Amino acid sequence: MYGAYGLFIDGTWSGPAQGASVEITDPGSGAVLGSVPAAGVEDTERAVFVAERAFRSWKATPAWTRADLLHKAADAMATRSAEAARQITLETGKPLAQSGREWSLAVDQFRWYAEEARRIYGRIVESRAPGGRLEVSHEPVGVVAAFTAWNFPAALIARKVAPALAAGCAVIVRPSVEVPGVAMILFDCLREAGIPAGVANLLVGPTATTYKPIMAAAAVRKVSLTGSTRVGQQMIRDSAETVKRVSMELGGNAPMIVFDDADLDRALDLAVPTKYANAGQVCVTPDRFYVHEALHDRFVEGFAVRARALKLGHGLDEATQMGPLINERRIAAIEEIVADARDRGGRILAGGRRPAEMNAGFFFEPTVITGLPDDAKAIAEENFGPIAAITPFATTDEVFDRANASEMGLSAYVFTRDAGRAREAAARLEAGMVGVNSFALAAAEAPFGGIKASGMGREGGTEGILDYSNVKLAQMAV
Repeated sequence: MYGAYGLFIDGTWSGPAQGASVEITDPGSGAVLGSVPAAGVEDTERAVFVAERAFRSWKATPAWTRADLLHKAADAMATRSAEAARQITLETGKPLAQSGREWSLAVDQFRWYAEEARRIYGRIVESRAPGGRLEVSHEPVGVVAAFTAWNFPAALIARKVAPALAAGCAVIVRPSVEVPGVAMILFDCLREAGIPAGVANLLVGPTATTYKPIMAAAAVRKVSLTGSTRVGQQMIRDSAETVKRVSMELGGNAPMIVFDDADLDRALDLAVPTKYANAGQVCVTPDRFYVHEALHDRFVEGFAVRARALKLGHGLDEATQMGPLINERRIAAIEEIVADARDRGGRILAGGRRPAEMNAGFFFEPTVITGLPDDAKAIAEENFGPIAAITPFATTDEVFDRANASEMGLSAYVFTRDAGRAREAAARLEAGMVGVNSFALAAAEAPFGGIKASGMGREGGTEGILDYSNVKLAQMAV
């Protein structure tokens, strides 16, 4: 499919100026899916030029017109749900049902921000000057560059593109080179909807030819990243040169606290499929499980039983419950974490290895480890894989101290039937998002993002569109 699309610049699909390409691999089989045209420096500079030009007219386009176009884009996306879900599965390996839900979340983003485009509110402040007033308004920030990770190739793009377009910005998207086909389908929907030429542009290519020219361009006024903390730190440094605005959705290492009054079966029934969704390659998934000592042994046993029962396989197989890791590098990283756990005296109650019966693809068994100190890699670091590290706690103060003893602060979860304890947890946990008896954090209508080394800014909700706006004050004395 890749050759039918290519790069999307100035409203048309085209090949790269230099004819370069990148091979795309199916992580579920290890087979090559095809080659995608890769942007060079010339293509990137052209995308910046046309985006800057298109921004001038797009920012002046009435909000209601922008809203109508975003609704048309959502309509076009809805008609291609089956095609998009299949492409997500082929490129990421996640089970088809999960891919379908992701595409639906992406459609939701365009629907939500189509409406938010009509509701970018300013305010009037009474002035101390006689006969005067203060007018506060929001204006689009300008050309936006969006960099996205591979694990949610549709939703991550939609969470950036939809609010940017709604606010009146022009965008350049550079998705992960491992998952370009999903982005191509989404951008073809924007083309079909009639988004004006140059307003939305898609580049796929290596860092040297895409990232560097974008970061050097003064015309790009904001960058938005979903990626690792390490990459985010570098992007913040690079943004300083041209004083770009930044939004960062970075790594996580989410704690899940299970208090002694929790509904144990409900906690397990929700936690296990959440932990192993997309083979654990989800920034908000729980990595470290703090379980009250009264429930610890039963929780560990129940978790291990459920983990061992999960069916591994290719994501297109309807029976598959967990797919592969994205590549061989991720397997090596997970093996290193498991080796560290063994060295630190951890007990591996499920998984801990590559499945012997699967000779193709990048698979690793759902893994459950207990008996680890808090400085073991499985607890102290984001594992971004199918590892659940479970440890007991005794007191409330202890568990909050341990849960907060991380440089990450994206998401956190607590299971309890006590309303007072739930509110205390929501207040004391150091995270941008807290789930109480629930893992449902990602929704178009809700602000998504973290604190500390997990990033800054918010995607989703009313807050999301404001991240693509400049605040302007006018002192009116007439």
